[in-house]
Amino acid sequence: MAASQNFRDLQWVLQVIKSGNISLHSISFYLSQPTSGCYQETENSMNVNISKDSILYFSQLLTVLATAKDSQESLRNLEFHHVEWEAQQLRNLGMVLENNLNIKQLMFRRNRLNVECLWELSEILKRNGVIKEIMFSESAIGAAGAGLLASALKVNDSLEELQIWEDSIGSKGAEELSKMIEVNSTLKLLTIFDSNSITATPLISAVLARNRAMEVHIWSGEKGEKSSKVVEFVPENSTLRIYRLDISGACRVACALGWNSTVKSLDLTGVRLRSRWAKEFRLVLEQNQSLKEVTLSKTCLKDKGVVYVAAGLFKNQSLESLYLDGNWFTGIGVEHLLCPLSRFSALQYQANVTLKSVTFGGGRTKIGRDGLAAILQMLTTNQSVTRLGIQDDESLRQEDIVKIFRSLERNATLRHLSLQGCKGVGGELVLQTIMETLQVNPWIEDIDLTRTPLQNSGQTDGIYQKLGQNGRTEPEIDLLKDMPLTVPKSCRVFFCGQEYAGKTTLCNSISQNFSSSKLPYMDQVRTLVNPVEQAVRTAGMKVKTFKDEDTKISIWNLAGQHEFYSLHDLMFPGHGSASFFLIVSSLFRKPTNRESKTPAEIEEDLQYWLRFIVSNSRRAAQQCMLPNVTVVLTHYDKINQPSQDFQATVNSIQRLRDKFQGFVDFYPTVFTVDARSSASVSKLTHHLRKTSKTVLQRVPRVYELCNDLIQILSDWRTENYNKPAMKWKEFDELCQVKVPSLRIRSRHDNKEKVGMRRRAIANCLHHIGEVIYFNELGFLILDCEWFCGEVLGQLIRLDARKQSTTENGFITRKELEKILRGSLQSQIPGMGSKVFENLEASDLVRMMLKLELCYEQDPSDPNSLLLIPSILEEGRGRPQRWQLIAPDCVYSGRHLECDDSSHMFLTPGFFPRLQVHLHNRVMGLKHQHGATYSLEKYLILININGIYVRIELGGQLGHYIDILACSTKNLTETLRLFQQLIIPAIQSLCHGVTLHESIIRPECVRNLMPPRYRKTQFVPLQVLKQALLSVPAEGMYDYQHTWASVSDSGRPILRAGFDFARDLLSDDDFREVLHRRYHDLYNLAVELQVSPEANTDGLDNPASAMEEQDKVEPTFGGIAKGVEAVLQRLKIIEQEIRDLKQEIQGLRYYEHRLLIELHRKVNYLVNYNVQLEERKVPNMFYFVRTENYSRRLVTNMISGMTALRLHMLCEFRREMHVVEDQMGCEMMHIDNMTVKSLAPYMKKFMKLLTFALKIGAHLAAGMGEMIPDLSREVAHLVEPSLMYGAAGAVAAGAVGAAAVSRVAGSSSRNRARSLGGESTRDFHQDLRAAQQWVVDFLRDRRCSTGREIAEKFGLWRVRYRDNGQIAWICRRHMNTRSHEIIEVPI
Repeated sequence: MAASQNFRDLQWVLQVIKSGNISLHSISFYLSQPTSGCYQETENSMNVNISKDSILYFSQLLTVLATAKDSQESLRNLEFHHVEWEAQQLRNLGMVLENNLNIKQLMFRRNRLNVECLWELSEILKRNGVIKEIMFSESAIGAAGAGLLASALKVNDSLEELQIWEDSIGSKGAEELSKMIEVNSTLKLLTIFDSNSITATPLISAVLARNRAMEVHIWSGEKGEKSSKVVEFVPENSTLRIYRLDISGACRVACALGWNSTVKSLDLTGVRLRSRWAKEFRLVLEQNQSLKEVTLSKTCLKDKGVVYVAAGLFKNQSLESLYLDGNWFTGIGVEHLLCPLSRFSALQYQANVTLKSVTFGGGRTKIGRDGLAAILQMLTTNQSVTRLGIQDDESLRQEDIVKIFRSLERNATLRHLSLQGCKGVGGELVLQTIMETLQVNPWIEDIDLTRTPLQNSGQTDGIYQKLGQNGRTEPEIDLLKDMPLTVPKSCRVFFCGQEYAGKTTLCNSISQNFSSSKLPYMDQVRTLVNPVEQAVRTAGMKVKTFKDEDTKISIWNLAGQHEFYSLHDLMFPGHGSASFFLIVSSLFRKPTNRESKTPAEIEEDLQYWLRFIVSNSRRAAQQCMLPNVTVVLTHYDKINQPSQDFQATVNSIQRLRDKFQGFVDFYPTVFTVDARSSASVSKLTHHLRKTSKTVLQRVPRVYELCNDLIQILSDWRTENYNKPAMKWKEFDELCQVKVPSLRIRSRHDNKEKVGMRRRAIANCLHHIGEVIYFNELGFLILDCEWFCGEVLGQLIRLDARKQSTTENGFITRKELEKILRGSLQSQIPGMGSKVFENLEASDLVRMMLKLELCYEQDPSDPNSLLLIPSILEEGRGRPQRWQLIAPDCVYSGRHLECDDSSHMFLTPGFFPRLQVHLHNRVMGLKHQHGATYSLEKYLILININGIYVRIELGGQLGHYIDILACSTKNLTETLRLFQQLIIPAIQSLCHGVTLHESIIRPECVRNLMPPRYRKTQFVPLQVLKQALLSVPAEGMYDYQHTWASVSDSGRPILRAGFDFARDLLSDDDFREVLHRRYHDLYNLAVELQVSPEANTDGLDNPASAMEEQDKVEPTFGGIAKGVEAVLQRLKIIEQEIRDLKQEIQGLRYYEHRLLIELHRKVNYLVNYNVQLEERKVPNMFYFVRTENYSRRLVTNMISGMTALRLHMLCEFRREMHVVEDQMGCEMMHIDNMTVKSLAPYMKKFMKLLTFALKIGAHLAAGMGEMIPDLSREVAHLVEPSLMYGAAGAVAAGAVGAAAVSRVAGSSSRNRARSLGGESTRDFHQDLRAAQQWVVDFLRDRRCSTGREIAEKFGLWRVRYRDNGQIAWICRRHMNTRSHEIIEVPI
């Protein structure tokens, strides 16, 4: 009965497999069972038991499985238990696998396979391409089976997991598998459980040597021992752990690691290693570039082994962490280990700078005296190690631990120190030393004292509390943040004006208005002796100081003599300095007579100083406020009654106020005073007091210490015989004694931090005008009046011509020092002699260099020649002529003029800097071109390779530079010298001033016409280029520029004439114009889809041929085809270009037809926009999402999207682009209404985007990597179902200008046909819906006014002057295209 039931069960299994009624995923066969039968373990898995007397059913089941491939397509796994395989059964299994390609896993548990069966299995695997996993468990495949498996897997490229459990493949089998690993790159997991650990060596070595990303687990259980893991490699975290390996195996693994790039972490904890392995590992450290962490804990390494490891560290540039705790080395090993991490002299480099963490120690590690010395040397000199661990040490005593912490006082890189289990870390002395170290060294973040006597006694709480207080190190810029700030109490007033304006007299009268009782004694004496002082001292800049309650007011009287003008730049206050300006002008030409100035002369005086103030404020850093300016007119007492001239003067000042509005803050009242009368200047004095307080409240705050130090420095001068200067060492001592917050409190304090605070305070005092200090010079000037009058006043008038032999205006440093000593000591006794009591001659030279009173020819040479501008002679009165006279000479000139010459100019200090800067650049070319270089006061003369160049500073206020050239070279070579050498040198020194380039008439250059005759003889370069762009193509080559005539008092100087544009421009400039025209037409062809189609009867009817060419099939495919034909024509034209005439002929080829098409479509666009709306908000928008710190363009609008930003494009015609640094508006959530409003509009623009990409248009102007890969859309250009929103991305770049017109034009052409397309009315509705959404969205975000849109999007609403069209454009286009637009604010 039982046998019958078993038979029925097996029959049922056969029936189930044939019918496929049950969807089986897994079938497990159990043979040699007591009874046959089956049961369904789960819904999709079945176990089949077959007894020994029913063994034939097993073969029958395999046969049925092979033929039932259609009914068992879901079968994935087959398991075989206790099967003694025969060759035919394996062939049947092979048929099963060949017919059912869904089986991924085979499992053999306690099977028996003879060699023939293993061979059959090997052949099956060679043919099979779908099995992913095979496992053999206790199947005794042996070395032979491993070899056959290896031969199969050399061919198989699908198997990913191979597991062999409880088997003995032996070293031979492991070697065969290792050869397979060298060939097979698809195997991802290899698990071996072998009776011998030796199998691990060849396998893991092959994986490492071939850089396989294969997970490896090898287990072993030798001689009945408990099984344990031998090797583990996990590619996911790049970690290799070796638990048990003999020394030869460890050496083989080390060899494989040499050029490995998959292992980043190597752990050999507990593996017994020797010096032989360490020798191999040294090569690994020298060769391997990927290993980041190595753990060699408890590996029994001795001194020799550690020496090899240390030797590898000298060349290693990748290892970051090294653990050597629990080894057996001594102080010799420690000394070698730390050697590559230490420096032994200031000139030596640290050998290894990548290792960040080092740990060693242990009960059997004897650090000793040598090891301690190495530790101290490393801690004192190392600049890279952030973690140091000394663990379980028994050799270091308490005094040794104290030395280690003392050495940490000078270490700024170590962050973590571990002294776990160290017996010497205990006692009060160690605790005190640790606390003192933490007081000095705030960079240590963690000290691990686990299991130390100090922790065991409960004494570590204070240490951890101090560590918490120190926290992390602050950035250097924040080290001063704890110094309190306050309103400054010192303000400077700059008296500006021409000589004889009465500045000094006015200053004396103002001083009398301040209460004498409030003045320090020395200032009272100076006020009394001032008239005598004026009689005997050289005129120059003066500084006078007054006290008004707690405010100090310093009047800086800028010298009015022209030779002092170059110093005025140096005295100009820096950004945020508390200062304002009084421009003083006399109503009379000289105080000795009554010849009054004309209103024009007064206006000229004031205008110079206003431009000086504006030019220097623009050259400085950003302004926190506009310069405050007050105008004072002196000698008013000489005017009996107001005249018409005086009223005209008042009117001219009002014009200046209007002209400089927005550049300076003009005080509305003009003061008219008698500078000699205290009563007359009383109102002006009150104004100075009031304005000083106002300015002090508006400027940035200063360190509170500055106000304290002003008094401390004053007291120091009184105690030191009124010394005008002090060395930095003296300043250090003063801070130590007098200023507690700048004091070094103990020898353990951070001196660098205190030193940086002191330098910051000195810089602040320099900034507010209390001292003159430059960090590199090593001293402070305390008496600014002494320095400006005694020192600078003498230096500016230094007459070195008679005392030295100069070469082109240059003088040696030693000779200059000699002249300085002679000049400054030869003055009236008592006046100039004290200069060298305070400063050395070399100090003065360095100060002159820093203040740009002289310039080094070669800054890298300590003995470089120096240029002093005062040495140069002026040669404008001499007859001027070219050195080179030849009939074939080419003459050319360029005129560089300040962009805003009415408000700014090139200050007097500019041209001397240019003379030296250009000299350095030109003389660097001497060996190539035989260059010569000479200088005059306002002139630079250069000869480079036959090109003679004159660079002249021009204009009454120095607002332009002329570059003139005479050359035997052609025009292009000459102008290339201008563009590549001279003009860049000039522009690099014009900080804050923009220069515009113009072309000088060649005849003026040939005859070296004086500058007054050249005023009308130049044309702006861009104007000439624009003129060329505006003429028809055939007229470009012969375009002429006409010059006006020049006469002087009716006498003709220069006749009217003309020059061809090609003779004024270089070939480079002319080709740039042509290529701009070419580029414009190229873009036009792309934008207008103009396509010359093939003509069948073009020879017979050329008119009809043109008509046919103008027709474009109104589909995307037709447009693409037409534009590609035009682009092909353009490429042919580009290849045929040979000279300028050919280029112009190529341009004429298609210019006329493109312009007609452009006019037609632009007119439609303009009319359409006018009808559509008033353009209250920008039109062109797109959405961006932030991903991984980068921005990506949103191309598919889906409901539920979050965290998008709406951005707008600059809409300037033909130049649309992404606006840099645009804030945009954030959208927190996309709802269904938004998708409904935007989807149709975005769908059409996506089509245009993909179309533009297909024809190669440069679309993504400014979008960078925001645009995703659109290759799929391009491949299906005419498939509208694939096009989804691009959120206005189409509008960017070349095709953006005609984006709306294209869609609208396409719709108008398709108006009569509706093949699944949309009408123009539908398009209008979609566009209105999208734009209405934008309007509503911006209104909800409170961004509907012009000012709000400008803040968020950087766009302004303008109207084009020529056609009245509205657009929203960026600030750059507002400035550069201002002549084309009119701003139309909302």
